[in-house]
Amino acid sequence: MATIKKFKEIEAWKRARVLVNNNYSITSNESINKDYALKGQLIRAGISIMANIAEGFGRKTEKEFATSKYC
Repeated sequence: MATIKKFKEIEAWKRARVLVNNNYSITSNESINKDYALKGQLIRAGISIMANIAEGFGRKTEKEFATSKYC
């Protein structure tokens, strides 16, 4: 199993980046572009995914996973 050295190598982060790019494309449509709240929410949601993955990777610990009820 390969070791991930940068968060940008994580497949979920790559897919989130594609999602953000798609959200920007979708919200550039005239009908959605006028709904500032929806546009902002769509863009912020995708960016939040990317930020959370990067933040979690930066912690370099598995403690949160070990205490998770899903493990």
